[in-house]
Amino acid sequence: MLRIALAISLALFFIGAARAADVAGPARIIDGDTIEVAGQTIRLHGIDAPEAGQRCNAASGGTYRCDEAAMDRLQELVSAGVRCTGSEMDDYDRLIAICTTAGGEDINAALVREGLAWAFVRYSRDYVAEEDEARAASLGVWQAENEAPWDYRARRWEVAEQEAPEGCPIKGNISENGRIYHAPWSPWYDRTKISLDKGERWFCSEREALDAGWRAPRWR
Repeated sequence: MLRIALAISLALFFIGAARAADVAGPARIIDGDTIEVAGQTIRLHGIDAPEAGQRCNAASGGTYRCDEAAMDRLQELVSAGVRCTGSEMDDYDRLIAICTTAGGEDINAALVREGLAWAFVRYSRDYVAEEDEARAASLGVWQAENEAPWDYRARRWEVAEQEAPEGCPIKGNISENGRIYHAPWSPWYDRTKISLDKGERWFCSEREALDAGWRAPRWR
């Protein structure tokens, strides 16, 4: 029994080691919390930035492009290259990772500390202290009451689900840029029309769209 237990422990250790990833190099922005490095799509661990097209309330009483603010700052942080370390893949084949700048700064923490992203407490509490710091200083999204991106996505999904065929609201579009799917929170969602005779279609989930050969849109 001891030998069996040891064999299982070693197998689990090597499986975990094989899943770990350390990716470094130039980065390309996909959205406010997602980048691409060396061909690997990386979702920044523990944070959730405003969705592309999402606007936030400002202290002045108006609104501002909080989505652009997050992407602009992320572009600055990754400009000299990054190193990302993670051990898990999400449901969309993205590596969940902590990324650091060329100078060693935690990019995930910086975005939350500066009020450009929320701590994604549903999955991790690693950046709650940084969020508290930004909230206390009324920085970024904390300068006024704002909708968290996970609530924004849920609200947009609920509305689109009621109107979509068979309750499957993701639009699979075919264009000169390839097969691209648009979730209900995509800024191009309302302008995208589905033509079934062209091979376009509806999907019930992002995973279903990915498995069928469609990809998510790129914002930058």
